[in-house]
Amino acid sequence: MFIRLVTVAFMALTIIIAHSFPWLKTPVIFSLCNGLAVLGVIVLIRAGQVSFGHAMYSCAAGYTVVFLARAYQLDGLLLIGLATMAATLFSTLLGLFIVRYRGIFFGMLNLAFSMVLYSIISKFTTVTGGTDGLSFSRPQFAGFVLERDAFETTLLYVALSSALICGFLAQRYFNSAPGQALAAIKTNETRLEYLGISAKHVFWMGYLFSGFLAGLGGSLFAIAQGLVTPEAGYWVRSGEFVFIAILGGSGHAIGAYLGAFIFEFVRFYAAALLTGAWQITLGVVLLVIIFLAPEGLVGMLTRFRLPARR
Repeated sequence: MFIRLVTVAFMALTIIIAHSFPWLKTPVIFSLCNGLAVLGVIVLIRAGQVSFGHAMYSCAAGYTVVFLARAYQLDGLLLIGLATMAATLFSTLLGLFIVRYRGIFFGMLNLAFSMVLYSIISKFTTVTGGTDGLSFSRPQFAGFVLERDAFETTLLYVALSSALICGFLAQRYFNSAPGQALAAIKTNETRLEYLGISAKHVFWMGYLFSGFLAGLGGSLFAIAQGLVTPEAGYWVRSGEFVFIAILGGSGHAIGAYLGAFIFEFVRFYAAALLTGAWQITLGVVLLVIIFLAPEGLVGMLTRFRLPARR
């Protein structure tokens, strides 16, 4: 019940900030997009595995949006759906190979594949635009041609609705039998196999869901930015997702969005006020969270709730 109240307060605060301060509308959208991708990383963390290359699925979805928008000028909603499907298919194929490994090997394999994708995108300049990336015109939404302000408002509500639905689905998944089996990979994978459940299949399904979330976040981010560069799939971007996952905590789906908001706004203001030193600010914030709340913001909120209940 307490987490539900936090979720409702988070949604209300998001809408209030976006409408009261129009210049913050874009950072709010970016935070929601990052939160979706981070939620995909948290799915894997529930299995005790950390991906250091998960930004490749966001990047793949982003470039799918660019190619389709430049070639066919499709509607924005259709672009989001097709790009998310492409990223999900990509994760499905790679997952067949990657889910065989655990621990550092799992993390490094994801990193290796992401760097291969980054290198391909960077080198094939005639197709991908190289390091400059590719831009595209603002697409229609549901058949309507929108001005910039109306477009951003529409995209805000699309991103917020996607975040709410995916957070609900992720939490239901965590509490379901497949989700509990996924968590069992972290605690005792051998016992899971003795029960007659294929750990590889369970992990593959979780990896597929994780790729879907990262792809959805990447497609929304690409449409909001109107530009996609190879940096979207670089290892630093994947590191940011892991950073946000630690910051928000993996105890509940809302942690992905709380962490994403704090990360985006700390970076936004630190970059403006402390040019050249904003990374130090982010590092200090993470250290404070690790020392005060090792389980992230969700763990800290849960600890505050328990004394009140007593």
